[in-house]
Amino acid sequence: MTEAAELPPAPDAAEVIFGERFPEAVRYAELLADVGVRRGLIGPREVPRLWERHLLNCAVLSEAVPEGVTVCDVGSGAGLPGIPLALVRPDLRITLLEPLLRRTTFLEEVVELLGLEHVSVVRGRAEEVLGTLPPVHVVTARAVAPLDRLAGWGVPLLRPYGEMLALKGDTAKEELKGARAALSKLGVVESSILHVGEGLVDPPSTVVRVEVGESPGGVRFAAKRAKAARAGRSRRRR
Repeated sequence: MTEAAELPPAPDAAEVIFGERFPEAVRYAELLADVGVRRGLIGPREVPRLWERHLLNCAVLSEAVPEGVTVCDVGSGAGLPGIPLALVRPDLRITLLEPLLRRTTFLEEVVELLGLEHVSVVRGRAEEVLGTLPPVHVVTARAVAPLDRLAGWGVPLLRPYGEMLALKGDTAKEELKGARAALSKLGVVESSILHVGEGLVDPPSTVVRVEVGESPGGVRFAAKRAKAARAGRSRRRR
């Protein structure tokens, strides 16, 4: 097994971005570089670039998230982008959604250690929690799947007129172009590419934003949500 490299000191931009939660951001970076590597949540070669490529890249997503909304981080993994977002935005109510037990265990430990009372961890797949997890204003995701497939998981979790923010790289424009037909079927009414973190991260982070209308996920998912909601009410009456 390749040993993890030493975690480099936090860059100056980290103090600017995380502000008073900078000590907690450092602690999170240390956890990723140690426990995260040992448990196979991140690769050891990622440690030297944890700050620039991962934490800061995710934290600047906060520029695109409205104030005081609910957020579901789909396929949260080791907590990216959900944990950095939570550190800089205590006004948000964030759910970290992740299907794998070893990852949700790590996420629960991090949430407790960092005192993130506005964050909850849910184990499951997006399609499994549809109708049981309350619809959210914003879905976030990073490196989970190609945009068309990701939208099929994330968009149905939205409230009407909500939005999905997907951190993407150089392929963002091509992915968006190739996914337009699938997005339309999912009730997406507007899509765009944003660049966040100008002057703080180099290069700025690329975000694909898709906004939905009255029926997140389209007709098929509206029926599925209604069926799941009825089942939930039936279980509560028993």
